[in-house]
Amino acid sequence: MFQRCVRWSLLAGAGVLLSGCSLIRSPVLDPQGPVALDERNLLLVSLAIMMIVAIPAIGLTLFFAWRYRSGANRPDYDPEWSRAPALEAAIFLVPAAIIVVLGTLVWVYTHRLDPYKELAAGREPFQVQAVALDWKWLFLYPELGTASVNELSFPADRPVSIEITSDTVMNALMIPALGGQIYAMAGMRTKLNLLANEPGTFDGRNTMYSGDGFPDQHFQAHALTDSEFEAWKAKVKASANALDARAYVALHEKSSANPVSYYSSFEPGLFDLILRKYAPITGPYESKAAEIICRGAA
Repeated sequence: MFQRCVRWSLLAGAGVLLSGCSLIRSPVLDPQGPVALDERNLLLVSLAIMMIVAIPAIGLTLFFAWRYRSGANRPDYDPEWSRAPALEAAIFLVPAAIIVVLGTLVWVYTHRLDPYKELAAGREPFQVQAVALDWKWLFLYPELGTASVNELSFPADRPVSIEITSDTVMNALMIPALGGQIYAMAGMRTKLNLLANEPGTFDGRNTMYSGDGFPDQHFQAHALTDSEFEAWKAKVKASANALDARAYVALHEKSSANPVSYYSSFEPGLFDLILRKYAPITGPYESKAAEIICRGAA
């Protein structure tokens, strides 16, 4: 029986160690941009501060369980608690100091990691507009006049400024290796600013449960070199698909595991038209495209 317990304990320990190896390779702990790096550092610093309490508490629990175990043949421990100023000071001041330090970190990093604040990188941000659909992501590139579904591409040496909304239920956009998780809500505009340190491909997804197709609602984010980005632009421009108002209404239909697709052009002001869809109607539509998108008439 004892050998069986030891065997299972060793297997459990090996499982914990192996899971730790996969955790080390996780994008959250392997940041590829300054935002994700700050978030990783904040996580580790907060963990270290909290261990000031956790490690002594765990160690003392094990020590007391051993010291006062049955059969230890020790006399009863009956201390005098009416006068223990040092102990009382430790009990109250140490947690208070930890709370002050953690509160200061939260204040500093909340302003430092404001997702709406543009990153200082010496170049103008590359503008992207992201729309959450069922169950896919639409990315519009105002600077290029093109669009893509379930693929986000941008220059590696430029900050990326993403405007985000939803044309369905609440979603949340996150690229863990680059940092940030920002909600996408119908009729609302949120923002996220990111930067990749070097070229690479990163996983992105919706982190808010949104129905049947949620497990497949992910995309690839490509930080490209100048030559790679020029080739990608040419490929998208060569697409025969155009995302006008009627094509958008068709794209809006629910679909799971939607393949990557490109559009060489999109309806002017499409992002604002999607936002307009959730505003009160106070008069006639300003354009036929607005009427088609708002009414969903393909």
